[in-house]
Amino acid sequence: MTPADLSRTVLHAVRRAVDEDALRAPVPARVRVERTRPGGSGDYACAVALQLAGPAALPALEVAAILRERVAAEPGVGRVEITGPGFLSFTLDAPAAGDRAVLDAVREQGLAYGHGDALREEILQFHHAREVRAAVTAHAVRRLVVAQGARVRVSCEEASDPDWSRLGVTVDAHGTPPVPLTGIRPVPAGVTAGELLERLGPDAARWGLLRPAGHDRAALGPELLVQGEANPLFRVRYAHARARALTRGAALLGFTAGHAPYAGPVPDGESHAGTAQRAGHTQHTPGAPHAPYGEGPLPYDGAARPLLDLIADHPGVLLAAARHRAPDRAARQLEAVAHAFFDFHDSCPPLPAGDEKPSAAHRARLALAEAAGTVLAGGLSLLGIRAPEHL
Repeated sequence: MTPADLSRTVLHAVRRAVDEDALRAPVPARVRVERTRPGGSGDYACAVALQLAGPAALPALEVAAILRERVAAEPGVGRVEITGPGFLSFTLDAPAAGDRAVLDAVREQGLAYGHGDALREEILQFHHAREVRAAVTAHAVRRLVVAQGARVRVSCEEASDPDWSRLGVTVDAHGTPPVPLTGIRPVPAGVTAGELLERLGPDAARWGLLRPAGHDRAALGPELLVQGEANPLFRVRYAHARARALTRGAALLGFTAGHAPYAGPVPDGESHAGTAQRAGHTQHTPGAPHAPYGEGPLPYDGAARPLLDLIADHPGVLLAAARHRAPDRAARQLEAVAHAFFDFHDSCPPLPAGDEKPSAAHRARLALAEAAGTVLAGGLSLLGIRAPEHL
């Protein structure tokens, strides 16, 4: 079960409770679930009971109890707890199966992974000044909200700078609108598009303009061109290129990506290597059977968990970036994915080394690496930045 699946499951439980007259409150358009913070209970949590308590004229704990009994029986949900003043905490069943569902979704949706229709009812109109950062930001916001189903029109208060087209910017109309529109007003860059293109080129210029939050000044110096780990743009694009290189390397060795085998739930009092796999540990429990894919290494250790979680959370991050008109959120997500990718890559090499033969573990690692590469390419595309296959 992915976070999006869980959100829909909780929303369905709210709708059922209202239909059964157990809860008298308006059904929200969506339910937000968030990964549990360190020290919290379960895998995910949501505050929907607190939101519905007022309209339902019931204590939040009572609303939470009504929803818990309707969510707990749903497939993929292992346990539902009520914590604090009325938060619902969810522990998902068979986490390996949930990881598989996320990787399947990335493979099936490709660069569109994380796109949705949450904003399909919205018709948006953005307006910005004749300034390069405002123009590039408005263009990125357009791409983000369109990816969530919205229809968008962007206007500029004056005629466009001809150099904007070299940055990929398009504008639908010019002049002062007859009615106030949603303004896109980041801190100005202080340079023209032509100057940025001459110094940085289109990709580094767009990243430099979009990576800081709109209320922060954009750093547009030569550091954006450094080919090293200190440059976040290079790190993101290098992670994508490395993921693509792994696919090519695997093809030369005669194997492709595959799922991590999953041995199923462990009965009480028993143990097996599959448990270690799902928990993110590589050690083998003495006396327990080997992993179901033979003598090869376990596919993941703890370094894989942050990457799996970031990929699972990616659709929610893109939706938040669209809702808040904040492309910097998408950029920070890509930085986090790249960082987690390299940690995973170094700890769990997707390609065999030396005389080692390709195993099911390598196929599973390759699947995760390819998913990370797809997420990075799709995110860069939304920001209007190229994702080269080679660096």
